[in-house]
Amino acid sequence: MISTLVTYKNLSPNKGDRNGSKIDTITIHCYVGQVTAKQGCDYFINPNIKASSNYVIGYDGSIGCSVDEQYRSWCSSNSLNDSRAVTIEVASDTKEPYSVTDKAYEALINLVTDICKRNNITKLVWSTDKNKRVKHLNGCNMTVHRDYANKSCPGTYLYNKMSDIANQVNLRISTVNSNEPSEWAKESWIKACDKNIFDGTNPKSNVTREMLAVILERCGLL
Repeated sequence: MISTLVTYKNLSPNKGDRNGSKIDTITIHCYVGQVTAKQGCDYFINPNIKASSNYVIGYDGSIGCSVDEQYRSWCSSNSLNDSRAVTIEVASDTKEPYSVTDKAYEALINLVTDICKRNNITKLVWSTDKNKRVKHLNGCNMTVHRDYANKSCPGTYLYNKMSDIANQVNLRISTVNSNEPSEWAKESWIKACDKNIFDGTNPKSNVTREMLAVILERCGLL
């Protein structure tokens, strides 16, 4: 499973099985170098470095895939985290605060949104509390490399942007979800639309009394 946003692919041998773990977490890293997606993926192809990432985002906004999402990347110094996470390396400066370009940041938002939509992650939750992150408390599903190793990754710049990333992605997810029925209601929604009880739009909008009157009439109850 690879995002359609990918502009370059060079799959690394440095990967493992997810061992049945469901993808429910996003882990964002700084690459420490203003590379393109191609340069980043080509680096991870070397089996001797024993490292990889599911995706690499270049300074120019390019998006590369190094490890298919169906596999665990070797990215966060913690196999349990990487088994449940999609990991993303983002091109950055080589020193603190490890800033990233605007193009890379926008590509990151787009990619995370796509990952969440495809893996049914309905909401991103970030916490500045490490304990909540690593234990996934209160729905927290965003982790960082520094949670598992003595590293500054993802750097101060991206670390301070995690809340903004969650907010932007959640806004895009909610916009998409508002036009789609919930999984538990999908079958009933389709039947209601087929019988012309509903017109097929706004499945999550509120029902007014006049709308209810029309619905009851269409159901033959008036």
